[in-house]
Amino acid sequence: MNVAIDGPAGAGKSTVARRVASKLSYVYVDTGAMYRAVTYYMLRHEIKPEEVDTVLTHVRRLDIELIPADGGQKVFLNGEDVSGPIRSREVTGVVSLYSQIEDLRHHLVEMQRKMALRKGVVMDGRDIGTTVLPDAEVKIFMTASVRERALRRFKELDKTEEVTLDQLEREIAARDKLDQEREVSPLRQAEDAIVLDTTSMSIDEVVEHIVTRCMEVRGEVGL
Repeated sequence: MNVAIDGPAGAGKSTVARRVASKLSYVYVDTGAMYRAVTYYMLRHEIKPEEVDTVLTHVRRLDIELIPADGGQKVFLNGEDVSGPIRSREVTGVVSLYSQIEDLRHHLVEMQRKMALRKGVVMDGRDIGTTVLPDAEVKIFMTASVRERALRRFKELDKTEEVTLDQLEREIAARDKLDQEREVSPLRQAEDAIVLDTTSMSIDEVVEHIVTRCMEVRGEVGL
């Protein structure tokens, strides 16, 4: 079966999805990394999000690979390992501007659906349960308070980055607003998704909760 995990920025979706996939022996697909890779490429080539035709011309030439690796997943863009650079604050600050381009989303969504055709996939993002994999057998909508999500990001930052917790909180709140209000595939909970508020939960608790749900569904449908 397939597992869709959605939620706002900083909810811990990628970490949780990767661990859930490992426990179930499924394939993890980090859709956010795909949008980040596109954004990184556009920034490096000074292509602005409002230059839609140019963005689309370039994105069709991009080869994005997600390769499982020890401790996570490697992201390759045209053969180059960009796993680190795509997580920069520069990319984080504008990725929503590129990801709201309709034809860009259509292009990546088709790639993501092909990855899930064989089943046994855990995929996380903003619109997995609503748009990418609407037929996923298990749908989870992970959330947490803005303050908690900012704190988690703050702890992950390189100590050389000069940014305050309050600044991160404002940035995450602004990203939430942009993700929720965009016209194409806005951030929203699928009607049949289980809402999981992780504000007071550990990563292990969240993973266990989702794995348990998956095992229940496996039993229900005889998988």
